[in-house]
Amino acid sequence: MAAQDPTDGFVVGDPGLRSIGALAFGPGDVLFVADSEGGKVVAVDVADPATEAASGPFDLADLDTTLATYLGCDVGDVAVRDLAVHPRTGNIYLSVMRGTGTAGQPVLVRIDRHDGSLADLPLDRVAHAVAALDDAPAEDDPRQDVRLGEGEPFEFNGRTIRIARIPARLSAITDMAYVDGTLLVAGLSNEEFASTLRRIPFPFDGRQESTALEIFHVSHGKWETAAPIRTFVPYEGGQSVLASYTCTPLVHFPMAELVPGGRATGRTVAELGAGNQPLDIVRFEQDGAEHLLVSHTSHPLMKIACADIDVQAPLTEPKEPVGVPRQLPDLTGVSLMANLDDDHLLALQADDTGTRHLRSLKVASL
Repeated sequence: MAAQDPTDGFVVGDPGLRSIGALAFGPGDVLFVADSEGGKVVAVDVADPATEAASGPFDLADLDTTLATYLGCDVGDVAVRDLAVHPRTGNIYLSVMRGTGTAGQPVLVRIDRHDGSLADLPLDRVAHAVAALDDAPAEDDPRQDVRLGEGEPFEFNGRTIRIARIPARLSAITDMAYVDGTLLVAGLSNEEFASTLRRIPFPFDGRQESTALEIFHVSHGKWETAAPIRTFVPYEGGQSVLASYTCTPLVHFPMAELVPGGRATGRTVAELGAGNQPLDIVRFEQDGAEHLLVSHTSHPLMKIACADIDVQAPLTEPKEPVGVPRQLPDLTGVSLMANLDDDHLLALQADDTGTRHLRSLKVASL
């Protein structure tokens, strides 16, 4: 019996994206695109034209200028929200906001791994399917989310950080991952316990399940249910997730404990530092052992052995202990990351001048 085409039931047209953020590849050429402002996830058929899979390192200098030139705008009007690597072709996809405020336009850009050329997918006439979130915060929800690394400067413990307060609606979706027929969607909900992890079957059929999340926040010294997961990665073959939050707990959630409509309490395994927001997590294998690499707004890139996570007792006391050990690779300015191939990770990395480049990181050297 032939496998079902994952794009069966897709329609061609304009999905009405109001914003663009987290990306996650699903089966075939399906790319899931987050639209927090619109309160939905859009599954897009990217119809990647590559017939030969790319492999090996890839580097692209001065990404922001390259994007601005291609999109015909100023560098200051380009905001890269996420990146993803197509598992079949190796081509790179970027979610980009062109412009700010009500004038901002969502753009999905493909970078060809073979020649570095750029192409944008016409989002007004694309094959797609939509899953509207049942529990997204309303547009007039008075609650706010606090993001570090954005907004106005703020003094914290003798150092300057940037802080922005945004409507809860804009953090309806903070990260996504696809595992065995289910799209996992983290973010804020309209419930009292706002931090949530949703499970949406794919192909979309109108069903979705949500679980409120509770964690012990070591830096804050209390249990919390309001702050969303910032970034997460499937773990143990999709049987659990590892998630990181602002200021900066790393937490393990078994999928079996995510009861629909209920509340799950995570196992905090590390405190990665206050006054900081995690930007991305990738999982990779080195010398036969699994590791995580976590990037941050304020703290250095951190490498964590998964074997240490597996044996870490829950952290339930403020400040100390800090949990699992971590190493600090000699890499600065890394924000977004993705697995490029078995031997390389792809990173968006700023140099000393603030210019950002796409750079390959050799797994063996991390």
